[in-house]
Amino acid sequence: MTDYLADIRASYDNVAVSYAERVVDGADGEDAAFDLLTQLVPPAGPVLDVGCGPGRTTALLAARGLRVVGIDLSPGMIEVARRDHPDLDFRVSSMTALDVPDGSVAGIVSWWSIIHLPRDVVPQAFAEFHRVLAAGGVLLIGFHVGTESTHKTSGYGGHPMNVHVHRWTAPGLTDIAVAAGFTPYPSELPEDRLLFRR
Repeated sequence: MTDYLADIRASYDNVAVSYAERVVDGADGEDAAFDLLTQLVPPAGPVLDVGCGPGRTTALLAARGLRVVGIDLSPGMIEVARRDHPDLDFRVSSMTALDVPDGSVAGIVSWWSIIHLPRDVVPQAFAEFHRVLAAGGVLLIGFHVGTESTHKTSGYGGHPMNVHVHRWTAPGLTDIAVAAGFTPYPSELPEDRLLFRR
């Protein structure tokens, strides 16, 4: 496993239980984003919650009637997600190499989960999103706005972590998405979330 992926996996394995206990509230206005996604997703095929963590977002999407699969790099996070949401489908996988057939999903949510990927790797993740989405499929991205990067060495109760947090501008991510083959979808969403069509 590439070093940065190993660091992300180990870091979130370390904090999985405490993260689930502490991160219980979502981003402001996320219901509007998920409602819009639900309206736009083609009826055939599942929706992937990529970087699902302990499954909070996965459960919110499932409550809207979507057939959703939660995916996370961290086995510890997936263990907590299965514990807390035993009726939902969770799998260990990387967004840079999704274990999903081409064109097999109707939607993808990447809710503040691309932020730890090195900047030069993010296009690879968008290429994977494009590969697995069916024609007309919808991609919803949430991210931290800005241009700086920081190094996180502990979190969620003081547990050790070794991850970088990269902020993005909407135009920067849009350029990457368009280069991967996506079309921006105009919406009234805040600047820290973007919607695209395949």
